[in-house]
Amino acid sequence: MSIEENIVEQNVEQLTRDFKSFIPDNVMELLISYSISFVVAVLIFFIGKWISKSLVKLLGRALRKVGGVDETLVKFLENIVYYALLTVVIIAALNKLGVETTSFLAILGAAGLAVGLALKDSLGNFASGVMIVLFKPFKAGDSVLAGGVSGTVTEVTIFNTIFLTADNQKIIVPNSKITSGSITNVNANDTRRVDIVVAISYENSIKQVKEVLANIIESNSKVLKDKGVGISVSDLALDSIKISVSVWAKSSDFGSLRSELLEEIKTKFDEVGIIIAYPKNISLQTNI
Repeated sequence: MSIEENIVEQNVEQLTRDFKSFIPDNVMELLISYSISFVVAVLIFFIGKWISKSLVKLLGRALRKVGGVDETLVKFLENIVYYALLTVVIIAALNKLGVETTSFLAILGAAGLAVGLALKDSLGNFASGVMIVLFKPFKAGDSVLAGGVSGTVTEVTIFNTIFLTADNQKIIVPNSKITSGSITNVNANDTRRVDIVVAISYENSIKQVKEVLANIIESNSKVLKDKGVGISVSDLALDSIKISVSVWAKSSDFGSLRSELLEEIKTKFDEVGIIIAYPKNISLQTNI
C-alpha cells in the first residue's frame, strides 16, 4: 500500500469516528422513545377531543333535563366548556412531546396579551355575549329589535347573535353592537295592546262610530275582552275627529289582529256611510 493510500484510509477512519461520535449509542432507543411519545401525543389529542365533545353533549343533555334553562344559555356554556377542555388536551399533548408547558404557558400568556390588544373588539363582543346570557334580555325564538336589526333570534354565540328576518334572511350581529343600544323584545310579555287611530269626518255621528267600532271588536275572537276595550275621542283636529281604539291581544296575534281590524273598520264604515277623513285640498307645486 502506498503512502498516499494509507493517508486517505486514515483520514476516512478518522472522519468515520468523528461522525459516530455525534450519534448516540442508543440512537434506536431514542427513535423508538420519540416515536412512542409522538404516537401517544396524537392519541391524547384525538381521544381528548372526543372525550371533550362527549362531556359537552352530556352537559347539554343534563341542562336541558333540568328544565327552566334557556337554550341560548345551554349552547353558550357548551361552547365555553368545549374550548376550555380542548385547551387542556392540547397542553397535555404538548407536554407528552417534551415541550416545557410552563414556559409555553408564559409565552402563551404574553401572546394572549398581544392578541387581546389586537382583538379588543372581539373581546368586547365576548363580554357582551356573557352579559346577554346572564341578564337574558331575550332568548332564542323571541322577536327582537336590537343592533339596528329586526327579526327572530335563532342563536346567541360567544361573539355574535344570529337573527332571522321576516323575509328569511340570516343576519349576524356583533354582541357589542346589541348591548351598546336599546333592545326591544316584542315577545317579552304574553300580551300586547293594539292601538288604532281612526279619523272621521265632522259630518259623522260620534255615537254611531263608537257603536260600529264596538261591534267590530266584539266579533273578533283574537281580542282579549277581559283585559278591557278602549274607544274614545282623542282629538278634534281641523279636518277630522280622531277616534282612538285600544284592545289587547296575545303577542302572537298582534300583527294579524291589527290588519283584521283595519280592514273591518274600512269595510263596515263603507257599509253604513261613515266617512273616513283625509286631506282634500292638496296642491302639487312644480318648481321650474
